[in-house]
Amino acid sequence: METPDVGPVPPTFDLEVETLIIGAGACGMIAALAAHEAGQDVLLIEADAVPSGSTALSAGLVPASGTRFQAEAGITDDPALFGADIQAKAQDENNPMLVKAMAETAGPVIEWLANKHALPFSLVTDFDYPGHSRRRMHGLPTRSGRELIDALRARIEALEIPLICNRRATRLYSDGTSISGTQLALPNESKETIGCGRLILACNGFGGNRTMVSEHMAEIDNAVWFGHDGNRGEAITWGQALGAKTQHLGAYQGHGNVAHPHGILITWATITEGGVQVNAQGQRFWNEAQGYSEAARAVLSQPDGVAWVVFDSKIAGVARQFEDFKNAEKQGAVIVAETLETLALKAGLPADALVQTVEDIPSAGKDGFGRIWTTPPLAAPFCAVKVTGALFHTQGGLAVDPATAKVLHKDGGKFANLYAAGGAACGVSGKGDSGYLSGNGLLAAVTLGYIAGRG
Repeated sequence: METPDVGPVPPTFDLEVETLIIGAGACGMIAALAAHEAGQDVLLIEADAVPSGSTALSAGLVPASGTRFQAEAGITDDPALFGADIQAKAQDENNPMLVKAMAETAGPVIEWLANKHALPFSLVTDFDYPGHSRRRMHGLPTRSGRELIDALRARIEALEIPLICNRRATRLYSDGTSISGTQLALPNESKETIGCGRLILACNGFGGNRTMVSEHMAEIDNAVWFGHDGNRGEAITWGQALGAKTQHLGAYQGHGNVAHPHGILITWATITEGGVQVNAQGQRFWNEAQGYSEAARAVLSQPDGVAWVVFDSKIAGVARQFEDFKNAEKQGAVIVAETLETLALKAGLPADALVQTVEDIPSAGKDGFGRIWTTPPLAAPFCAVKVTGALFHTQGGLAVDPATAKVLHKDGGKFANLYAAGGAACGVSGKGDSGYLSGNGLLAAVTLGYIAGRG
């Protein structure tokens, strides 16, 4: 694998375009749709054989406020409240103007994708996500990131926006003040160059680069990597070579509810609707209401780095709106039993301890871990899934101007024609893992992608 670098501008390019976008995940494709609508000559480059990225591995849910979908559900929400929730989760560690830009842009982008591009969004109305004071998660029917990727790709193809796959960008060309183009590596090991009027980096973060993960977030180094292997950190490497400002490189989204050893994401609805996590001793070990990102470290700190999420059949019914959960059931990851004693036997947990743990869950009020309970008690049939902690994607990256998504210099100025969006840019999840609010990854992807694309 070639190390991404920056080189001097060549005398000629094999091809030239107005707007070049590196990365065809949700961020890159939304940027391409926006740039195309703005009348620009666009080329979208993807390293994989087909568009995928971290988006395809997610639930494909985008938080947005003030949408018609919320209005139809009788939910009153606005960008100011949304932004306040983002900042509260991150303890005000985010750039407030970046938060404001994302919170104000998310709703219009969802409406645009639904109205202009016919993506069949709907609102998740049957459970709450930690940290969100309103129900504002929007997704496609299967609640699958794969469906979102496929829907965006269908629009790219329908509008005949050029998309070339199996092309990995390895070098940026710069004269020191602006970006002139990039060099691409082809599957046959040959090279080609593309000149551009402006460049949008939508190539996500660096979670697939174990060296960078160890350097910036050693506490999650032993987690399962649940993101896309193409997230190698090229944007950071290029940015540092160009003198760009980076920010919050220790920020990331973890998840402590990945079925083990199946490697399937188990929706956090299993917790928010009244489930708990227990360790090998059948005992709870933390306040699960803090969020699924923090859960990764909490679970990994348990013996063998695993835990069990325990819930009931009613909660399982809510979870089945997610394709991942149905796949987990098909693969036998979900254990079901009529009694807690039988569930414990099937899971290899101490029956007395598990029964006591479930009986200790209060019907209302705060428990010993600080979790506030408002959900009904768990009832037979009971369910359990063995889970571990995972790293989903990084949240730090290149610092950008919130109004334009242009990359910032270390000295505070802006690059004339270099943009970063999605995982390539610093998001709004604070400095670590606890600042991650559900949906922050796709929030940065769709909003900064849209802002960068419009130029």
